[in-house]
Amino acid sequence: MWLEMSKQFFQGQEIDLLQMLAAREKRADNQYSFLEKHPSCVLLSATMTIPGPIKTNEQLKNIFLTVVTKIDDLFPPKLQVALKYCDLVTGPEYYLVLKTTPKDLKKQMIQLEENHLFGRLVDLDVLYMDKNQLRTISRTELEQQPRGCFICENDAKICGRQRRHSIEEMQEKITQLIEKGRVT
Repeated sequence: MWLEMSKQFFQGQEIDLLQMLAAREKRADNQYSFLEKHPSCVLLSATMTIPGPIKTNEQLKNIFLTVVTKIDDLFPPKLQVALKYCDLVTGPEYYLVLKTTPKDLKKQMIQLEENHLFGRLVDLDVLYMDKNQLRTISRTELEQQPRGCFICENDAKICGRQRRHSIEEMQEKITQLIEKGRVT
């Protein structure tokens, strides 16, 4: 049954590795550009974590925008310096430059990743400029556990690197999460 449901969530234009690598490079350029213009601020760079060759479609964009709306609600306009939303075939991206500290922003984003229904489906990176170099702040710098895999709860980065779970397993879990959101 999940297979029929997941088809609607994982339909769209397929992309390849070269497109993903180019998107990552462009994202790094965007991140640097934002912080070069606003070196005393902090940047939130948000993307989706969708496995497989299809990274976006209307349903996935709507889920992403649900999380982006929650992010925007967390910060009054006086703290927001710049923002940009990109609707890309490699997945939606959102950039928000804020007047805050990296640690404070990361703490809020950890809470969002862990408590929002769709927080598992987004990657919320916090970046800042340090001596003309981009730096990110990690969970471990805040004495937090690394982000858990949404299938087995082990360290998500290790599961990803070792490809412990199939694309189908991950898509099934994502489908269940999306369906849960439709019910509530």
